[in-house]
Amino acid sequence: MEEFSKILIVDDNPKYLSEALPMYGYTVQVVTNGVDAMKALETDYASIDMVLLDVMMPQMDGWETLRAIRNNENTKYLPVIMITAVNEEHKIVSGLKYGADDYIVKPFILPNLLARMEAVLRRSKWQEEKNKTVNSFEPKGDIEPLTEREREVLKLVAEGKSNQEIAEKLFVRDVTVKTHLNTIFKKLKVKSRTQAVLLAIQMNMVG
Repeated sequence: MEEFSKILIVDDNPKYLSEALPMYGYTVQVVTNGVDAMKALETDYASIDMVLLDVMMPQMDGWETLRAIRNNENTKYLPVIMITAVNEEHKIVSGLKYGADDYIVKPFILPNLLARMEAVLRRSKWQEEKNKTVNSFEPKGDIEPLTEREREVLKLVAEGKSNQEIAEKLFVRDVTVKTHLNTIFKKLKVKSRTQAVLLAIQMNMVG
């Protein structure tokens, strides 16, 4: 297993996995449908190492979500393990064609899932692609100075904090954090949290 790997659990009944995986060293983020999964990946794809994707979900099922992940330039190499019920197993061939890295059938034994996760993470190109993003990013144009509070926000982003965690740390509302981030992105001429952090590190903006 990749140490401290972050797993996005996409499941409308995530309690078991969300409680079990942290006991084995994984960090987890939980959403309950495909729509929210794509929103999470849009903002934090660079911090996520794998998706555990349930097939049967409201709004946007697992197959639709998988296609969306594979069609997105930022997440097309992101490892995805499908979680499917026994009566859906005949669909797995199609799922593998869509780009699933593996699948496991419910009900499953946790050690079986953990072994599959470790194997997929070991052979994944995802970390390689993330490293390419890191190495190829360059700032564009002159950089406008950040305020002291903006530097605080950016430092917490660099530490991997979510908007909610930053808000609690700085005693402000979530919407205030989002406003600061938008301003930071504009000043640094970047489009994502990842690019902002990379540029901040390159320019010694954060310690």
